[in-house]
Order: sequence, then structure tokens, then C-alpha cells
Amino acid sequence: MEHPPVRIGFVGVGRMGANMARRLTDRGYRITAVQDCHHTSAKTLAIELGCEEAGSPARVAEISDVVITVVSDDAAMREIYAEHHPSSLFAHAKNRLFVNCATITPSIHVEIEQAVERYGGASLEACMASSITQARQGTLYLMCGGKPAVFERARPILGAMSANLRYVGKAGEAAKVKALVNMVMNSNTAALAEGLGLGEALGIDLTMLREVFGQTGAASRVLETDGEDMQQRAHDCYFSAAHAAKDSAIALDLAHQSGLSLPVAEATLAQYRRLISAGKGELDKSAVAELTFKGRFA
Repeated sequence: MEHPPVRIGFVGVGRMGANMARRLTDRGYRITAVQDCHHTSAKTLAIELGCEEAGSPARVAEISDVVITVVSDDAAMREIYAEHHPSSLFAHAKNRLFVNCATITPSIHVEIEQAVERYGGASLEACMASSITQARQGTLYLMCGGKPAVFERARPILGAMSANLRYVGKAGEAAKVKALVNMVMNSNTAALAEGLGLGEALGIDLTMLREVFGQTGAASRVLETDGEDMQQRAHDCYFSAAHAAKDSAIALDLAHQSGLSLPVAEATLAQYRRLISAGKGELDKSAVAELTFKGRFA
């Protein structure tokens, strides 16, 4: 499929960013540069896609019309958008469109939009409620926040990466929704781990129990994606325990700012922090089951 010769660059090409770049390449878009603090990953992907491995975010922006950022957290986002720093994206922000896909504190998306506009560019948050497989297949669920005109400008590229594309509202609003999605997902995951862990302790066949869960009020998307993995102790990472903790913490900060107490979310965050403290933060979030099944957690 042919597209206008828009130049697209990526900052952050871990599992999600790399597969988004591959998807856009498959759809006929031109990837001009990729950059990541893990240089080996960026170099390998650049060779695969036939593009430049950029030495800095600034270089990505210099040779791209659209820059898609997929970084890990608030600190990483502030680093690539450091004002008055020659290696940051602001070095070549004029007339550029920045699409930011990280799950970060909503207020930072607002700050970035304002700063990008001061430099003559445009910014949009495109928060992802999907995982690696969906990134590669172009079936991401994307929630977008920013100015409507900027969303329309980005829509063709976003549409090539997603099966569900939703405009939520002004900058920061999509990030709030994404934080709530992940907070609920993480709580569901921890609850499922407890149900299966107790089931095993009671001598119940877990395959049968998962089938019953799926046909009753215990059903959930997490049951479909994580239930068997919990049973089989298969915790290859699609969404890490460390990211689960980060995202639940963002939502709980919003709750505290709103004067709300969310004890279930607080307990879930505590469980994921236990995993991180035990050196298991890079396992998939399904590894929370290791804390609840008898004899698993040392």
C-alpha cells in the first residue's frame, strides 16, 4: 500500500516501539530513523528496516516529519523532551508532529504539548491499551488526547497501527483513562491470582476452575490472557510487573489528588512492589500469582 512520502521516526524501540515501526513499514510508510538508549536494539532494528540508527532524539526529529515516542516512564519522557538541550526533540521541533505513546503522568502530556507548541510543533498523546502482538498486527487500541486538528493530522498513521482509535479529549485526558484501564486490569490480575492460588490449595483442578470462571461472574479479559500462564508458571513478559506497578501508582496519585481512597488498588500496587523487591519486576504481570500459590514464593 502506497502512502504520501511522510518521514516517520521512532524514539524508543523496545518490544512495543519496534513492532509499531515494523507494522508501519508493512503498510508502506517510510521509517527514516530509530533511536533508543539500548543501542543494540536500535541498531538491529535499523538494519532490518533499512533506516538510520540515530544518535539522539534530536537527530530523529531532524530527519523526520512525524516522531513517535514509546518510552518507559516520566523520567524518560522528560529526558527526550529536555528544553534547551541540543540532543532533545526540541532541537528540531518546528513543523514536526510528535505522537507520544508512553503511559505517564497526565500532567506531563499537558506540559509537553505546551512546550512543543512554543517550538512550533504539534503534540498528541496516543495511549495504548494493547500488547506486543497487537502492535505487530496493527490492532492496537489507541486512546488519544490533544487538539482535534492534531488528532486528524495523525489519524492516517494511527489508523495503520490500530483496530480501535478513540479521541478522548484535550491533552492529559487520554492518559487519565489509560491509567484507570491499567489500574483495573492490574487489580483484576491480582484477584485472579488469588482465586487460582486458593483453588489449587483446595485441591481443585485449575483447568476446570478457569473454565467455570470464564462462564460466570469471575470472567475477565485477564482470565483469557493470564489464567493459563498463572497455572503453568509461564511469565514471559508482555506487560511487566514493573510497568504494572508504575501505572497503578499513576492512577493512585490521581485518586489521592481527588480525595479518594482506593484500597483494592493500593493492595494491588503493594503486591507488584513485592515482586519488584524480590527481583521479579521484569517478569510479566501474571507473575503476581507467584505470591499467592503455595510454595512458589521464597
